Amino acid sequence: MFTITMHFHQRYTYFSICTYQGYKKMKREGSLFLSFIVILAVCGAGVEATGLLPPESTPLIRHYYKVHNTCANVEPFVRHQVKSLYDKDKTIAPKLIKLLYADCMVNGCDASILLDGDNTEKKSPKNRGLAAFAVIDIAKKVIEARCPGVVSCADILNIAVRDAVYFSGGPSYPVFLGRRDGRKSDAAWVDLPSPSISWESALKYFTDKGLNLQDMVTLLGGHMMGRTRCSNILDRLYDFNKTGKPDPTMEPTTLSILQKQCPKKVKLGQPNPLINLNPDNPTHKFTNSYYSRVLASKSVLGVDQQLLYGTDTHDLTDEYANGLEDFKGGFAYSMSRMGGLKVLTGKNGEIRKNCHVVNK
Repeated sequence: MFTITMHFHQRYTYFSICTYQGYKKMKREGSLFLSFIVILAVCGAGVEATGLLPPESTPLIRHYYKVHNTCANVEPFVRHQVKSLYDKDKTIAPKLIKLLYADCMVNGCDASILLDGDNTEKKSPKNRGLAAFAVIDIAKKVIEARCPGVVSCADILNIAVRDAVYFSGGPSYPVFLGRRDGRKSDAAWVDLPSPSISWESALKYFTDKGLNLQDMVTLLGGHMMGRTRCSNILDRLYDFNKTGKPDPTMEPTTLSILQKQCPKKVKLGQPNPLINLNPDNPTHKFTNSYYSRVLASKSVLGVDQQLLYGTDTHDLTDEYANGLEDFKGGFAYSMSRMGGLKVLTGKNGEIRKNCHVVNK
């Protein structure tokens, strides 16, 4: 999928290149050009590289099903299904990214977001609008026909997201495998933050989950594509901080356009309008224009615009806005870290036969 040349400087240790700080130091001193994708490939090879992934993720390995001789071709199987669906519907990339985020950031990457039921995570009002479940169902059906009872829904979801990102023009990165599926899902677990949250509160949310500032800035970049409901930005457009006025930091033309798309009140029976999270990217391609919009005060969501107001978040936003390759590498790095949150391995959980229900 990709070819990268590396030139290592001897004074950098194995561990130092397995951290974001190590990457920044090497880039600053000019001794090494090293993408985050290479950091994934190198650091993911050993469990000692805890600077890359959260501690819970260390049992995950590359080519898990090939190593255990249970389903060596699982990744090509998933990729083929995702490609055929992506060719028909480009919106599956942002939908799958959102689905993975909703799974991993709530109860860990255990595919509990896929479970059906009256009080499951997918029934939470905060998860209204989640989609692309059919993508996972189709991939699971194909894999069960070839490798019955061995590949988890959680692993399929992580592979499918990587492939959809790649087909949208993003990076293809190593996906560490070996997750098992959770047996429970509860709407009460869903603690996804408000789209108008401050960057300080957003950072606390991410760090409480086991991620860091770089992960927060990078994962919010997933808003480079996809859509949101007008109800998520009405406060910015008409009643910012309960002042009865629009957010004064929003660029005037952007404000005017969004107010036309999102009226203060909709007519009885009229649906809550959907708008693009990134108006510069209506075709849902992988792009860094999201960060340019943040710098120009043109963000749609309040939490995105907040990146401008922290020194570190501003610096990383500026770096990504001026370097698509930096963003691609960073996105691969942080998606892998998120994919390792509170995973179930070994004898924990199960391998669901149907992603929507626990096994009997």
